Order: sequence, then structure tokens, then C-alpha cells
Amino acid sequence: IRIGDRKYHDGGTTGRWAGAREPPSDGISNLRFSNHSDHLLVSSWDKSVRLYDASANLLRGEFMHGGPVLDCCFHDDSSGFSASADNTVRRLVFNYGREDILGRHDAPVRCIEYSYATGQVITGSWDKTLKCWDPRGANGPDRSLVGTYTQPERVYSLSLVGNRLVVATAGRHVNVYDLRNMSQPEQRRESSLKYQTRCVRCYPNGTGYALSSVEGRVAMEFFDVSEAGQAKKYAFKCHRKSEAGRDIVYPVNAIAFHPIYGTFATGGCDGYVNVWDGNNKKRLYQYSKYPTSVAALSFSRDGRLLAVASSYTYEEGDKPHEPDGIFVRSVNEVEVKPKPKAYPNPTT
Repeated sequence: IRIGDRKYHDGGTTGRWAGAREPPSDGISNLRFSNHSDHLLVSSWDKSVRLYDASANLLRGEFMHGGPVLDCCFHDDSSGFSASADNTVRRLVFNYGREDILGRHDAPVRCIEYSYATGQVITGSWDKTLKCWDPRGANGPDRSLVGTYTQPERVYSLSLVGNRLVVATAGRHVNVYDLRNMSQPEQRRESSLKYQTRCVRCYPNGTGYALSSVEGRVAMEFFDVSEAGQAKKYAFKCHRKSEAGRDIVYPVNAIAFHPIYGTFATGGCDGYVNVWDGNNKKRLYQYSKYPTSVAALSFSRDGRLLAVASSYTYEEGDKPHEPDGIFVRSVNEVEVKPKPKAYPNPTT
């Protein structure tokens, strides 16, 4: 489905724009489903954060910021947090139309996560720091700041699983933290991909993380530093095409893991969403092409829905492009469920 009045056909599926109003009027920086319902939080370069009910096709609320919003995440079903290019970290309470400023960075805030394990908000900024905030102390920025942790470069992407936090920065650095002891990283790594990191996402089972880059590749990494653990890691090419004997490579902007099966979707600047079985190293499915770059992806809590931000990411500079859109599609099991390995019949 595509949210709004216009209709769009995607592989036979009809959609409508998410929300009673038009979707964001500028690039979509991220979208996320709630852990408790089909509510969808969307941040945009048009300085807005919007809360949609994806099932009912309703816009539940909207907050405007002082600059483009580069990321957002849920706190509970009707409140969330935002990371803005105006350097500010905010809590947004949609039920009451209230916003609180948790604090500020010295440069745009690129990414934000809420840890259900510790009750803290974690932000990563282009000021080369990571900050942890206690949202209960939001009445004064000094009271809400728990700690500031210097990073080797600008922070590009964050991901959480349990008490583990993975931070991907410019310069292909990856730091792995234990949230219970943030004094220094548990592991300092370098991306096994040769080019700039776009996205990092932890495996739902907590054993490792997937990392994507601008070179049309994804790396599958594992936290276990033993020789056996590291022997399992690998990287693969995706979001590429051959044209006139030339390999055209597209950045991989987004990774989203299916909450039930542990398979994952990737979204690229080629406008495609692919679904992968990482354990068996196979592509399970490719959806019909979206109108422009896939900027963000999110599965709903039960894996029944996949939200796709079709939003040009300016990888080819300023040029005419299709309008930005939010598509919410129903997921069939065949698209995301690992296929059993075929074993030969035993000989007798």
C-alpha cells in the first residue's frame, strides 16, 4: 500500500499513502514500526516527525523541528525521540502534543536509539561523539545527560541488541559497546568492506551484525572473536546490475531483520528491496522496483508488514526524481521464511 489518495500498483498490490495527509515533502531519513502496534514513526528532511497508524491509514500526529530530522525511534506506542540537524535531541509525546529537549550535540545528530534494557536514549552525531541520555531527566539537559563517549570519526549508524550497541562511523570504524560499561568499547573493529558504511543492524539473536556500504555490498559479522567465530563471517555483492559490459554499483542504504525468521531485507539506490537468508547465503525474494531509491526499511513487530521509504538519496546529485513515498506492504511467508535445505535421498 502507498499512503494517501493516489494509487500505485506494485506487483499487483494496490497501495495508499501512509496517513490522511501527503507523506513528507522532502527526503525520508528513516521510518520505524512500534514494538507494540502497527504505528509507524517517520522522520524527514522537511523538518518533521510524523506518527502514522499504518493499518488504519491515519496520521496520528506531527512535530516540526528547527532543521532536517535525520533519525527517529519509539519510546512507547505514542511517544518517541528524534535526532535533528539542528543539533538537538528531543522526546516527542504525540498523545499530548508535547516535546521535551533532552539536550544537544555540537553538530547534527545523525542517529538515535532507545534501549529498553537500560531505559536510556543513545545518540550518535557528526561531532564524533556518542551520548547517552536519561529521558526521565528531560526537564534540564544537564540532568538528562548520562555520558559522552568520543568516537574515532563522525557517527553514521547505530544498532542495539540487548545490552550490546554497535556504532559505525566514517573511516570504516566499528565500535562495539556493552551498555552496562560504556567506559570503553568492548571491541574496536574496522569494516571488512572497502568503502563508506551506510547502515549497521544487529542480528535479532544477538550473535553479530550486518553492515552495508556505498559499494553495493553487505558484510555479515559475528561478535565471537575466536577463530571459529570469525571463520563464519562473509560479505556478498547486491544491488548491482550489468549494463553494456559494465558493473553498475548502487549504495545499500537500509537493512531490516525479520523479527520471526531472522532473515533480512536490504534496500538500495537501485529502487529494489531484496530479502536474504543469511544462514544459507541465499536471496529469497526481490520485490518489484520502487519509483526511486529505497532510503529506509522496517518490519512490523510480527513481521506481517514491511514499510519501505521510496525517497531519492541524491547519490547522483540534484536531478528530477519521483515524489517521495511511504509504502506499507503485506508480507507473505514465502518471501521471508528460510527454505529447508534439500538433502539427497540416502542410498540403500
